[in-house]
Amino acid sequence: MFTGIVEEQGTVREISRGAATMRLIVGAALILDGSDVGASVAVNGACLTVVERGSDRLIFDVGPETLERTALGGLAPGAAVNLERPLRFGGALGGHLVLGHVDGVGTVEGVTRVESTARVRIVLPGKEWAPLLVPKGSIAVDGVSLTVAAVDGAGFEVMLIPHTLAATTLGALETGRRVNLEADVIGKYVVRCLALRGTA
Repeated sequence: MFTGIVEEQGTVREISRGAATMRLIVGAALILDGSDVGASVAVNGACLTVVERGSDRLIFDVGPETLERTALGGLAPGAAVNLERPLRFGGALGGHLVLGHVDGVGTVEGVTRVESTARVRIVLPGKEWAPLLVPKGSIAVDGVSLTVAAVDGAGFEVMLIPHTLAATTLGALETGRRVNLEADVIGKYVVRCLALRGTA
């Protein structure tokens, strides 16, 4: 369980690709504390397990399911990634409840700078997403907890403040960029419950 509050930006050091898997080596500093082998870390919003740890890096194995459902397969050495350790009991919940289970991949359709902020429009992976988003609700974009500023059947918009632009990879968003999306877990349960009752 995470909060969507990015602790640091790591750097992809190396990627080794297999037939259907990928080994990801990420340079990090702050989140090394407590991230021993077997620990969970959100990498661009995807919960991954630490399989090896060095003095300045963490190593993850990325399986076929994760590669299929996330944008991690598009990473390259030198890319920046958002990193967050799991929420600890008693810790501050500054964002919203984020599971680290990416629901799909969206595509940035436009980035508009408004003074020191940015308004970003993201196209949804499919029309089935529409019921999961509400104005002023929460969504995780590449692991960053954001408030939905506007939503329609095809996509949604978020506003990024200067701190978010500086502290996360979202400051480098460009049109065409693929981003990991995780809808609010409460909304997913509500939609599922209504669907089972035949009232969705």
